[in-house]
Amino acid sequence: MSDALRPDQLARYRRHLTLPEIGEAGQQRLLAARVLLIGAGGLGCPAAQYLAAAGVGTLGLVDFDRVDVSNLQRQILYGTGDVGRPKVEVARERIAALNPDVQVECHDTRLSAANALELFAGYDLVVDGSDNFATRYLVNDAAVRLGKTVIHGAVLRFEGQASVFSPGVGPCYRCLHPEPPPPGAVPSCAEGGVIGVLPGLVALVQATETIKLLAGIGEPLVGRLLTIDALEMRFEEFRLSRDPDCPACGKDARRGPLEEIAVVCETDAATQALDEIEPAELAALRREGAELLLLDVREPDEHATARIPGARLVPLGGLAAGLDEPASALASELVPWRERRVVVHCQSGRRSAKACALLVERGFARVANLRGGIQAWREAALETEAAPLPRRGAGC
Repeated sequence: MSDALRPDQLARYRRHLTLPEIGEAGQQRLLAARVLLIGAGGLGCPAAQYLAAAGVGTLGLVDFDRVDVSNLQRQILYGTGDVGRPKVEVARERIAALNPDVQVECHDTRLSAANALELFAGYDLVVDGSDNFATRYLVNDAAVRLGKTVIHGAVLRFEGQASVFSPGVGPCYRCLHPEPPPPGAVPSCAEGGVIGVLPGLVALVQATETIKLLAGIGEPLVGRLLTIDALEMRFEEFRLSRDPDCPACGKDARRGPLEEIAVVCETDAATQALDEIEPAELAALRREGAELLLLDVREPDEHATARIPGARLVPLGGLAAGLDEPASALASELVPWRERRVVVHCQSGRRSAKACALLVERGFARVANLRGGIQAWREAALETEAAPLPRRGAGC
């Protein structure tokens, strides 16, 4: 840590320096801090912007996704011209333009049991902006192992929540939710939707808690859960207690290798019984020239951004209607495949699981879901076509 702030830093952070609770010493602590953000999406974008503006010296971004046009409703680091680009690269550019004091470390990868401990070890705090239960449990378990504090946030529809999980001080995420919800209990983000401004509200709470913890000021949300009802604009607080029998931080906590849990968020639990195919297996079949029909059940804008070569676009919403109308062009096209191999994919494997179930119900005998969708396909560095969407206005 340097002995004194530079003249340009004294000007940039003047509003912080005039706060007795922060002052120059507190600002130096922020500049020396290293914070890891899980996800550069609805929560990660505004959190990263405010932490960068505040002068948090190093921000690590973990996200392997590309900017999609559907992200722009809430992920405010990106503009229309960024569609198709890696999120971490765009975020780094925006943050560099906002504050050159901040170093951005891009981790263009999926957080997994194999890399979580190594990633977390290099940072002081973890801000969890993930959008699925499997990642939240993995974040929690890795953080507990390493004694890292997690600033938690979650959103769905019009409701959000935030808390601070500090191992050894307060409860962890598993104290609140020991096990993931049963299949069908919680809709996926794509199904449930979210009002675009809500992630900003929750992310601001996360950024505020992060700054407080780094500067050593105030009372953090340890042992407290803050909930937000955006429709009623109501904030409520609930007290949380440590669970002595917590599987992550309790007296008999598991200490084996980290494990990733499989969480099914589909509203139809029957999709769990469907056949699945790994990206590498599908790629091998295609190289061998195997006869198969590859269906992409995403929306046209998603398909235009990135697609598997040769995939036939049939959005999920139109699949059932087409199958139910025997005279339709789609039904005529699909009927010859009733006894032949059909592989279905979407963005992450959720919508395609529903499509597979629908095809099985209609008598298709050899249907498989691409595990992990096109996200897993791209992560495996398999062949992908990309066509940028036409510009529809200036990015923001």
